[in-house]
Amino acid sequence: MRNYPSVGVQIADILLPKKGTDLARWSVIACDQFTSQPEYWQEVAAQVGSAPSTFHLILPEVYLGTEEEKARVQSTQSKMREYLNDGTLVSHEGLIYVERTVDGKMRRGVMLALDLEKYDFNKGSQSLIRATEGTILDRLPPRIKIREGAAVELPHILVLIDDPENLFFGLIEKQKDTLPLAYDFELMQNSGHLTGFYVDDHKLEEQMIAVLEGLSQPEIFAKKYGVSLEKGVLLFAVGDGNHSLATAKSIWEKLKPQVGMDHPARYALVEIENVHDKGLEFEPIHRVLFGIKEDPQVALRNHFGNDITFTAVKNKEEMIQTVKNAKAPGHSFGLISEQGFNVATVSNPSTNLPVGTLQTFLDAWLKTGNAGQIDYVHGDNVVCELGAQHGNAGFYLAGMSKSDLFKTVILDGALPRKTFSMGEAHEKRFYMECRKIID
Repeated sequence: MRNYPSVGVQIADILLPKKGTDLARWSVIACDQFTSQPEYWQEVAAQVGSAPSTFHLILPEVYLGTEEEKARVQSTQSKMREYLNDGTLVSHEGLIYVERTVDGKMRRGVMLALDLEKYDFNKGSQSLIRATEGTILDRLPPRIKIREGAAVELPHILVLIDDPENLFFGLIEKQKDTLPLAYDFELMQNSGHLTGFYVDDHKLEEQMIAVLEGLSQPEIFAKKYGVSLEKGVLLFAVGDGNHSLATAKSIWEKLKPQVGMDHPARYALVEIENVHDKGLEFEPIHRVLFGIKEDPQVALRNHFGNDITFTAVKNKEEMIQTVKNAKAPGHSFGLISEQGFNVATVSNPSTNLPVGTLQTFLDAWLKTGNAGQIDYVHGDNVVCELGAQHGNAGFYLAGMSKSDLFKTVILDGALPRKTFSMGEAHEKRFYMECRKIID
């Protein structure tokens, strides 16, 4: 392992499945996807069976609050140790360059470990590695249960750099043809293709680190974002997996007085991507409320008073276009119920983004007991189908521009939770690489 403390990077020992493993069954999607679609995970289980798979190493969040949850906490930790002991997982020290192709788009990433000492998910953080959304502390305990007794970590964490000139990935692309192939296969459930390359050239590695060091120079940072030199440099913004990285941080803070600073749990394996990658799109994250006991329009009117208006629209398409074309200063979002489609517009909003305006209402509504449960879903069809069912309400949001992300986080702090998604559900990161987090 090699450390580059100036940018909080470790070149880690990465574990990959041994040669001959069926990678299409090994690699499964992030645990926090398809949480309202248990049939997806039933299909995964059927396809994987008893074959070596990351499915046996994770707790899909669709099982939270069920009998399956406790059993899987124990079984995942047992499988981790089994895969380490029986040679299923094989170690390789070095960066891995990843290409994910799905729906005609290709995203590029690099696997490396980040120093949790340089990460702070708390509000107002000025750390080198920073959350992009508010951390919900109630979401950490199930993840902590898994990681506290875990021998390995499997990241679905995607961390962004702001590199408009493509200096970091441009270095790899020039030499890609000389890099040894790590894996190359089709992902399950029509989720595209995954290819990995070993970055085994130390000179190339050092050049890549030099780019990161350049991006993190305070003078360059201050000029780029128009801020004072006193502002903390943001080099790595957590795009996906905020709560997974917060879990790793929480456990490290608890563990380090016992083990000292030179311990594998100090670091977390992540995939780095460039926010300007042409294959990366920011998608909105919609909301669905289940078990509602009150007409959502009445609830919204009670919360916002005369500041909210509703416009009935004919169908999903008209709702989407109306929300996307809405102009400031008001905040608009779509409302889907069994009565049909509406667009709600809030004048005089107290937050910067429509998602923040909507979330303040949803949090308050849930506290009244007039709505039973919330889920955060991807895809226009999913929110419309679920929202139209009896006892449900769906809320459609337009997306934010990815080019605004870094400056918004630097100036305003973490965004409201679940503001954006890096792609739709089936485009999310699939587990592939692992890393040992015990001595």
